[in-house]
Amino acid sequence: MKFATIVLAISLFASGTTLAAEKHNHGHDHKPLHGGIVVESKDMDYELVAKPDLLQLYLRDHGKPMDVSKASAKITLLAGTEKQEIELKPSGNSLEAKGQFKISAGTKAVAQVNIAGKMSSVRFTLK
Repeated sequence: MKFATIVLAISLFASGTTLAAEKHNHGHDHKPLHGGIVVESKDMDYELVAKPDLLQLYLRDHGKPMDVSKASAKITLLAGTEKQEIELKPSGNSLEAKGQFKISAGTKAVAQVNIAGKMSSVRFTLK
């Protein structure tokens, strides 16, 4: 009887692991489409393109571009001891801001995104 219980437990564990792996495959890539860094959170892909004079945040839901016309975001850049907060506004198919930004390898970026009243927080580490 104990052997059957052990076999059943191993089978359930193995099938649970397989289901978890399959569950994560959403049928779309998480590759950058605009040369930025992609982070996935709750079936959404957030791609941050960070340049010294331009920040762009692209949103994809299950691989499809999101309408950002009514969205907004605030990005906090953390470079060493320096902190910079930037408001992003809709511009075409991304949320963006123009200005002068402290962008270097290792800079941390925290994006707080508001889409139709729902807030999301996403973290990036720039390369």
